[in-house]
Amino acid sequence: MNKLNNEQHLAALRFKSAARDLEHIVRHIAGRYIVQQVPLTWRLLHAIEAEALADLGFASRHDPLMLGLFQRPDDFHFPETDDPVDFGQSNALPAVFAFAVAAYDEARKSKPKIGSQRAITKGVGRAWGG
Repeated sequence: MNKLNNEQHLAALRFKSAARDLEHIVRHIAGRYIVQQVPLTWRLLHAIEAEALADLGFASRHDPLMLGLFQRPDDFHFPETDDPVDFGQSNALPAVFAFAVAAYDEARKSKPKIGSQRAITKGVGRAWGG
């Protein structure tokens, strides 16, 4: 029984490590678009997902079984349009989608208010649609 618990613990640690790694990759990719003030659309979200999951470093650091855990199930269909991303109140998101949405939300929350001098001088617009 102790061996099983140890294996489960190690598997959980590997999963947690892979999730952190993937989150870092997704935030880096999303950050490129956030800096350019590109709105988060469904099409962009799919592109971020494809790039993150194709990352060779990510694939080389984790075994294929672990990588498969982060693939979006075939029956999870999302629009592929230029409409702004809106999941409503859903919390059942594929990992890459959740990481990208979180990065955009954090950027939105940390951006200066429109009335501040910094926002006026930089001409900051709302980069995530809506």
